[in-house]
Amino acid sequence: MASLVNARMFVCRARLLCSAYTAPVRMMSSTSSGEWGSGAGKGGGSGGSIREAGGTFGKMEAAREEEYFRRKNAEQLAEIKKIHEDQISYHEEVIKHHQDIIKRHKKLQKDLDHLESDSDSDDDKKK
Repeated sequence: MASLVNARMFVCRARLLCSAYTAPVRMMSSTSSGEWGSGAGKGGGSGGSIREAGGTFGKMEAAREEEYFRRKNAEQLAEIKKIHEDQISYHEEVIKHHQDIIKRHKKLQKDLDHLESDSDSDDDKKK
């Protein structure tokens, strides 16, 4: 019973983590009106004083920001993959547990059938 409660808690936690890690990540790329970091009003937007100024520093800042979001996205995907692997292994354990229980119940059913057939043969001998 305790393992079932632990299993349910695991699934709930995994669902929460999945929803937390699947939040959309801002994707940065160049636009048709200009490159990121090329200054305010030129596609770079007003992303801070360095980016507003444009030039090399603005482009470097935009590149760092894009790299950060790419790395963050990769981390989130890796975390989701790990959660899914954990869920798969958990469900495989549950399946094995259920198969063991089914096997035990089939054996009990077979034993009961055997006892029933023995009692029928005993009744026939008494007659």
